[in-house]
Amino acid sequence: MAPALSFKTIGIMGKPKHKEVGETIMTLYQHLLDNNYQVLVEDSVAAGIDVAQADQAQWQTIGEQANLVIVVGGDGSMLYSARLMASYNIPLLGVNRGYLGFLTDIQPQQVTEKVSEVLNGEYTQERRFLLEADIAGDATKERYSDALNDIVLYPGEISRMIEFEVYINDSFVYSLRGDGLIISTPTGSTAYSLSAGGPIMSPSINAISLVPMFPHTLSSRPISIDADSKVDIVFSQANENEARLSCDGQVRFPVAPGEKICIRKRKEDLWLLHPKDYDYFRLLRTKLGWGSKL
Repeated sequence: MAPALSFKTIGIMGKPKHKEVGETIMTLYQHLLDNNYQVLVEDSVAAGIDVAQADQAQWQTIGEQANLVIVVGGDGSMLYSARLMASYNIPLLGVNRGYLGFLTDIQPQQVTEKVSEVLNGEYTQERRFLLEADIAGDATKERYSDALNDIVLYPGEISRMIEFEVYINDSFVYSLRGDGLIISTPTGSTAYSLSAGGPIMSPSINAISLVPMFPHTLSSRPISIDADSKVDIVFSQANENEARLSCDGQVRFPVAPGEKICIRKRKEDLWLLHPKDYDYFRLLRTKLGWGSKL
């Protein structure tokens, strides 16, 4: 059994676009202060709410000083925070203020209760891997990003199919003509990939799925491969226009005809904490509306 974690400095991150999110952050912030924790609130989050100046910090400072980061918001907020915090090897805990909440599993009405339980050692923990993508030959690394959910190649113009080749561990797999390709982690298997017909993958498995989007041939099906594989996508010279590459739907950059996209598993992973009663399959049943026991 892993030794119990020690929490002294708590970071708070998120995106308070709505009043309710700011209210939950303030409830959490005050609760932590009342219990004698040092609290660092990301400066972009604190800007619109009543957080003391001394308790505001850039995300880099939070990564360097915090023992735990609590993310308040939807899954998009967790994706944003995960990509930033993975380099610092500190755990993240999610409070749901979004829609689905696959990654942020504490409900706002239970925030003080559940966070207190976690801080008192009542939690489960897991690791989830990220992917990273870059354009081969881009020495400036301006076209590089990582993703917790998925990396998506898609047309730069609406209603235009694109052509590309896929290689796995330097072995040619197929050429495809269609609306693009989703490369999904197990974490992202319940997101965009699922809508495109991809498989649901348990977060504990070391695999990624390649899901074609509206392929020109019906024989083009999703495949799952070892997550430690090298995936290269060559955007065909036959394409007349640029494509786009999206990482978690939050970072996008152009891909020109003839360029190669290199996708690898990121060395650093995401460290998640969950309340003690967390159950992944119960989460699936709830979010996807699966039936109960007969």
